[in-house]
Amino acid sequence: MNHPAATPVWVTGLGLLTPIGRTLADFDAALFGGISAVSAHSVAINGFDPVQITVARCDFDVTSQRSASRLPLDRGTAMALASAQDAAVHAGLDASRLDPERLGIFWGSGMAGAGFFDTTAAALYGEQRRMRPTTVLTVMPNAAVAELALHFGAQGSAISYACACASSAVAIGEAMRAIRGGWLDVAIVGGHDAMLTPGMMTGWHGMRVMAPPPAGAPETACRPFAADRAGFALGEGAAALVLESPAHARARGADSALRLLGYATNCDGTHITQPDAASQARVMRAALRDAGLDAAQIGHINAHGTATLAGDAAEASSLHQVFGAAAPVSATKAIHGHLLGAGGSVELIACLRALARQALPPTAHLHTPDPAFALDFVRGAARDAPGLRYALSNSFAFGGTNAVLVAGRDDA
Repeated sequence: MNHPAATPVWVTGLGLLTPIGRTLADFDAALFGGISAVSAHSVAINGFDPVQITVARCDFDVTSQRSASRLPLDRGTAMALASAQDAAVHAGLDASRLDPERLGIFWGSGMAGAGFFDTTAAALYGEQRRMRPTTVLTVMPNAAVAELALHFGAQGSAISYACACASSAVAIGEAMRAIRGGWLDVAIVGGHDAMLTPGMMTGWHGMRVMAPPPAGAPETACRPFAADRAGFALGEGAAALVLESPAHARARGADSALRLLGYATNCDGTHITQPDAASQARVMRAALRDAGLDAAQIGHINAHGTATLAGDAAEASSLHQVFGAAAPVSATKAIHGHLLGAGGSVELIACLRALARQALPPTAHLHTPDPAFALDFVRGAARDAPGLRYALSNSFAFGGTNAVLVAGRDDA
């Protein structure tokens, strides 16, 4: 049964800073070609044996980014600024021509400032060097939002979301609600994380959720939904989108066929790390209702797909509960790594690129799917999808927070 659709929000700009590229052309080439940016890395800390892990790094020089505050920038905050500036350029957005009270910033990060804090703590305890007086301002969870608001002169809502791996998906969805509700005309949204520092990498390694580097082929370490999956590769990056009300976009002459149609979030409320399939199914159904769509209308799903044993099993079960075996499923963490707070925004952009190109990205390295998962996995190569109109992106986090976004294409 169809449900009355709420007002769609237009997506008029995209900005990326990811391990698989900063431009849409580079991002698309890797995304649809299944080209992995994952590599092997050895973490060495004095007094401990080296730890062998897999990571996905960005080609980014943090010193190239300047802030309006003139404060030192955490690597993640610098990435956030860079991606948001690119999104504004892509949208043709001139902040000086906007009503600042109708412009908002909604941003997510799982552990904002963690990289800077890690290196600062190492200097304090390892070298007995004083902390900078600006340390708190650099590592505080809303540092990126503050810098973005200063850069764009935003005086509307400016809110940080810290919901682990669902952070940027929640930020995007809440911004959509604010525009739908008439509180804002424009929102710059997205997320970031940059935790490839020794303390953070060994912390994640200690959880036993990271894939070891396969001998001779470290780029294949992350294998979502595979029978031999062994965990994820820790990545870094940022992604931003410009969201606008249809009236505002038309008034300034913006043109885009891409829409944000639905959003829902909930919490498992059962366990801090073990996902609940029934809760995930509920949030997907809620997002579909919000979009005014039925499950059968979804032509593509970008799964959370972390390649962990428990995570993939729960998500496969929840997907089957909602969609059966009909909807094509991709899991792009296989190539860009697990970007944590940036994951939801990057993977929504992957859905938007699928809609724009009318093609579905493959799940790289998925040679033998787990036989327990009765789903239509896109694997091997990209799949043509003429007529693709609706796509769904899942973000399921430690702590039990789930967020689902539904996007669409309207060529009318």
